[in-house]
Order: sequence, then C-alpha cells, then structure tokens
Amino acid sequence: MKQAIGKYRWVICSLLLLSTTINYMDRQVIGYLQPIFSKPRSEGGLGWSPVDFGNVISFFTLFYAGVTALAGWVIDKIGTKLGLALSLIIWSFFGAMNAFCGSSVISHTIVRSLFGIGEAGNFPASIKTVAEWFPKKERSLATGIFNSGANIGAMIASLTVPVIAYDVWFNGKVQGWQMAYIITGAVGLVWLILWFWLYNPPSKNKRITKAEYEYIHQDDVAQPGASVQEDKAAKVPWGRLLLFRQTWAFFIGKFMTDGIWWFLLFWLPTYMKNQFHMEGHAIMLPLFVVYGVAIFGSTAGGGFPMFFINRGLETYRARMTAMFIIALLPLLLTTTQHFGNTEVYGANAYIYAMIVICIGAGAHQAWSANLFTTVSDMFPKRTVASVTGIGGLAGGLGGVLVQQLAGRLSKHYQDLGHVQTAYAWMFGVCAFAYITAWIIMYILVPRMKPVNI
Repeated sequence: MKQAIGKYRWVICSLLLLSTTINYMDRQVIGYLQPIFSKPRSEGGLGWSPVDFGNVISFFTLFYAGVTALAGWVIDKIGTKLGLALSLIIWSFFGAMNAFCGSSVISHTIVRSLFGIGEAGNFPASIKTVAEWFPKKERSLATGIFNSGANIGAMIASLTVPVIAYDVWFNGKVQGWQMAYIITGAVGLVWLILWFWLYNPPSKNKRITKAEYEYIHQDDVAQPGASVQEDKAAKVPWGRLLLFRQTWAFFIGKFMTDGIWWFLLFWLPTYMKNQFHMEGHAIMLPLFVVYGVAIFGSTAGGGFPMFFINRGLETYRARMTAMFIIALLPLLLTTTQHFGNTEVYGANAYIYAMIVICIGAGAHQAWSANLFTTVSDMFPKRTVASVTGIGGLAGGLGGVLVQQLAGRLSKHYQDLGHVQTAYAWMFGVCAFAYITAWIIMYILVPRMKPVNI
C-alpha cells in the first residue's frame, strides 16, 4: 500500500532531520568548549566563571525565545521553503562568527544572541512542514524522526568538537575552539543546496504522486476543498491565538520542559568534569551514548501514541496517555547523584549516573515529539508555525530560568567547595518538570478540542 501511495513525504522528513541535526550540532559546540573557557587565561583558557557561562547561554536562550514567536508568524507569512533557508543562513553565519570574539564575555554574548535569532526558525518551520506533508496519524512519528536530529547533532558534536578543540592548533594562529565554531558553522551550506533542489509544498511539488497527495490530505475528506481553503485563508493575528486554552497548554508544556533539555545539552560536559574529573576525550563516549539513547526516545516516543490509537483511542487522548507515561520516567533523575557517588560506587559511578541521565534524555525527546504534534492535532495548518513559535518563546523563557539557576547554583556551591550539591538540585528540578507540565496541560485541555478560527 505504501509503495503504491509513494514515499516522497519521507524525503522531506529527511531534510528536516538534517536541518535539525545541523541546528543542534552548532548549538552544542559551546557546551563542549565551556571547560576550556573556564580555565584561567594563564592556562590557555578564557577565565570565565560559571555565572559568565550561564549568562552567555541565557542571553542566547532569551533571544532564541523572543524571536521564535516572531519567526513562527513570519514563516506562516512567507512559507516554509524560504523561512527555513533564511534561518539556517543566519545561524550558520553567526555560529562561525563566535570564533572571532576573543575572550570577551560581552562579545560572545552578543554574537551568540544573534546566533539564537537564526536558530529560532528551525522548529516552527519544521512543525509546519510536517503538518503540510503528513496526515495526522503519521505526524508524531515524522516529528519524532526529525526531532531526533537534536540528538544526532549532539552526538556528532560529542565526537568532533573535543578533538578539534583540544588537539588542533592550526599553526598557532587559530586555536582549536575557534575552528570548532568555524567548521560547524560551514556545514549548513550543504543542506541549503539540497533544500532548494528537493523542496516545494505538496501542491507545487512535481515529485509527489496524486495518490500520495490524497493520502496526505486524507483528514480533509470530511471537508472537501479544505486544503485549498487553508492555502487561501487569511493569516490569523498572533495575539488572537492567545485566546485559546490549547495555545496555553502548549505554552506551559514548553515552558516547563524545554530548559531541561538545554541543561542536559550545555551543562553535561561541565558536570562530567566537576563530578567525575573527566573532560576532553574522556567524555566523548559517555555523552555519545546519552544522545544516542535520546534518538531512540524521540523515534519510539513519536510512534508510541500509535499503540493506543490502534486500540481505539482517539488521537489526542492517545497522545496524552503516552505523554503521561513518558512524564513518569524523568522522576528517576532524582537518583542521579546517588548513583554518581564515587565514594559508594567507585570508578563505575559515572556509568550508573549516565544510565539514569540516558533515561531522562530519552524521555525528554519522546515527550518533545508528542508535545510538538499536539499543535497540528488541534490548530489549522495556517497557524501551526505561529503557535509553535509561541511555544518556542515559552520554552526559551523557561530555558533562561534554568540556565541562570544552573550557573548561580554552580557558582554558589563551588565557592563552598562542594559543587556536586548544585547538580543534585538541578536534577531534582529536571525530574519533576514533566509530570507537573502534564497535569497543567490536562487541566487546560482535558479533551480533544480542535480550534475553530
């Protein structure tokens, strides 16, 4: 049946996977460079404190958050093809420009903030593309697949950035950390060629069969001409979307949980150094495994609601049931510091801690794949990027709070001589974020209520 229908929509999904991979590879670079930046200048570092690093990441997150809402609105206006391409060009350019900021915290903050402006467009454009190219029953799987690029990008960064940053010195003129920024920033150019060559909306794409086009729009059968009406309908004002409970449910879900993933991205290398005295090559394999498990979480979590749908549950109820089960798994993060105690578990402590973190990372990606898909479940296609952008704003604001909390707790307990306590607090915050978010979302939208605009 699938062979007769055609599979070009999965080519589009692959392009989204690649853009998200590049997005997170570029974003993750600074996390692996933080141990270098924190060293005294006399030892070849930049002399940053945990608060300095937290401030750089917080401003990036703040700009990312603010522009994500605007980016969603712009992408709904200009379309996904141009919108995603412009986003990648901006983030790739400023990602490379970080190499020329020297040791100045202010310069890094400014350029990293501009980098965040570019990165803000990836998810609104990608979620809108999935809504345009997939029927509802396949959207969470497609979202889970492209969302796994967040982990693939982090995995690639875990294998390449430490090697470049610690081993390569390029004639003594350009340091390794600078080349890490430059090389990762240049990768996006390859994707741009593929994107302009292969992508057009379904209604304009000559590579898609009639059968696949009809399969994609099967949800519109009950409303003949709905897809055409969607294309011609007036765009919805951004502020009007805030009148719906569904928007606020997505807002809360992102606000409560996005910052947790960013904590795992940006602070795990530092955690490995402070907790287990590991950095450089020593952290490559453990972090590679963490993000590898998260890939499984994204794809498996994206397909998880199908288990309940195939047993008769309607789409939204199946998704919320799956998300409730997923939200329970991060509670295990409360045991991270127990299993990471080297006095109790010796040299194997880091392995046990990483197992727990793997579960948390995989659960987050499973949660994220389903959370994104609730937007296309309930909102018209022409508003999907805008609502996703509003959620991105919420996630970014939550991320700012998490980064500030992590930086200030680390500095406080580092000064007291037991920085490990800071991580105990942070993993506790991570553990309860998801179940709290699920409860609030369920209170706001207990049943499937498609938005009628």
